[in-house]
Formats: sequence, structure tokens, C-alpha cells
Amino acid sequence: MVVNLRLPVTSDRLSTLSVGDGVSLSGQLCTVRDEAHRLLLDLSTDDIPFKLDDKAIYHCGPLMKKIDDHWNVVSAGPTTSSRMEDFQTDFLKKFPQINVIIGKGNIGEKTRDALKNRGVYLVYTGGAGALAADQIKKVIDVFWMEELGMAEAVWLFEVKDFGPLIVAIDSQGNSIFNR
Repeated sequence: MVVNLRLPVTSDRLSTLSVGDGVSLSGQLCTVRDEAHRLLLDLSTDDIPFKLDDKAIYHCGPLMKKIDDHWNVVSAGPTTSSRMEDFQTDFLKKFPQINVIIGKGNIGEKTRDALKNRGVYLVYTGGAGALAADQIKKVIDVFWMEELGMAEAVWLFEVKDFGPLIVAIDSQGNSIFNR
């Protein structure tokens, strides 16, 4: 069974999910990799040119192609989330509205603790970048492309039935990686 969620999603709704549950998401995703984490942590929230409150964070460095004046997604598979562990606790403190993180592989105990009673970490299958690209219905915007480059820039995507995603860490603090 797959639970279909529409972003933004409340922490109460996320509390009904358990490790191993299948999920699909519709709404807005915001790609955030290493350099974007650093930049967002360094900036004042007033200096961030977009809102994070209604989006899921996706650890992804997409491959994009510009055609005329718009971007097309070629591939948008997840990147290894364990690389973001050093940023995640401070990031979640600074942005308390974020309650869904999507990535690949294990993420550490600090992130698990920061998500407790708040949100979930969902994993997307590695190697499925073309599938993920097909589920992105619209490129809303891109930020810091010049400064960070294509993979590290922050991309805002509109998705529909994005998945399959698996609940790897639930809001009770359970982790699929501890089984």
C-alpha cells in the first residue's frame, strides 16, 4: 500500500506513518545539497529569496537542460544523504517548518533525533533519476545557479505522485537502518 500525501503535510499526518511504509508526494520539492545547506545556514532568513515552509527538502543534484527560456529535467535521482548529516540538525532548527526530507541511503542519528515528533526521512531508489524526472511536472525556479553550479543550485520543482518513496525514519524516531 502506498500513502499519497499532498504537501504541505502536517506533523500530525506524518505521525501516522511507520518505517517501511510506501509514500508518494505531490506538491513542491526544493533540492538542497551540501553547498546549498551551507549557504542557507549562513544567510538570514530574510535574505532567502524563496519560502521553505510548504516544501519537502530533496537531496538531489539534478541534470537539467535549458530549452529556450525554460528548464527541462533530464535526471533527478537522489544523492547520498549521509553527506548532509553535519548540516541537518542546524538546518532543521533554523527551518522548523520543514518536516519531510527525501534522499538516498542512511542518514545519521542526529537527523533521526531532530525529526522525532516532527517529521520523516523518505528514501528514493538510487539509479532511478529518469523516473524521478518524469514525476517532476514543472520547474518553478532555480536559485544560486551562477554561484553553486547546476547540481548544487537550489531547484524548486512541482511534483505529482513522486515516488515510490519508503519511510526510512518515522516521526517516532524509528529507523529502517537499525533493523
